Amino acid sequence: MKIQERTGAGAGRSAAPAQPSVGDRLPTPPRERKPALAALAVLLILLGALGATTLVLRAGDRIEVVKVTKQIEAGESVGDNVTSVMVAADDSINYVKWSQLAALKTLKAKSTIYPDTVVMGQMFAEGSSLPAGKAAVGVALKEGQYPADIKSGDVVAVYNVDTSSSGSDKTGSGAGSTTSGGGAIVDTAKVEKVANNSDATVSTGNLSVTLLVDQTDAAAVARAASAGAVAIVHVPGNGN
Repeated sequence: MKIQERTGAGAGRSAAPAQPSVGDRLPTPPRERKPALAALAVLLILLGALGATTLVLRAGDRIEVVKVTKQIEAGESVGDNVTSVMVAADDSINYVKWSQLAALKTLKAKSTIYPDTVVMGQMFAEGSSLPAGKAAVGVALKEGQYPADIKSGDVVAVYNVDTSSSGSDKTGSGAGSTTSGGGAIVDTAKVEKVANNSDATVSTGNLSVTLLVDQTDAAAVARAASAGAVAIVHVPGNGN
């Protein structure tokens, strides 16, 4: 009886499912590798590094160009009133390079160029370019007929100082014209150029000046200048 009971008990235990041992577990399938994605990631990293390097190099790509140090009036050359500055290279901007300064000096400003302006090629042209309705008149002035500090760009009034003629003779047709016996010929004119004749000025006091006046007043100024009867004085508008 005892033997049968044990046999029955053992039979009951064998009916339960046996647990697999550790060594009987199924192997995990290997992960699927994606070399294309890895290559793409590496390529993007390289492109980013290349782009950053290019930006740094472009930021350091600078050129030497011309900048004016003094106001340049229309029809004037830059002369020696220039300095060099470094700017970022940009093919879309028509900079005048410092190496082109000699050629620039042979050209004339199309309009007024103010101090500290970086020069562009389109600001200059061959020959003098006068504003519409204006004329350039040269006058020879004696000592006492001009301010001592006269310079290009100044705004002046032009007077006839000849007192020997009759007061009834007109000298001009413009709004500022008056008789040859004295008075204002032009209320406002701009000094376009002061001749660089400092040695002559020191020795004789004479000075040659080119004035920019309305065309209607040009003849009157020229007649008075030919008689040596022109004087100029500063008027408001000089910005001094």
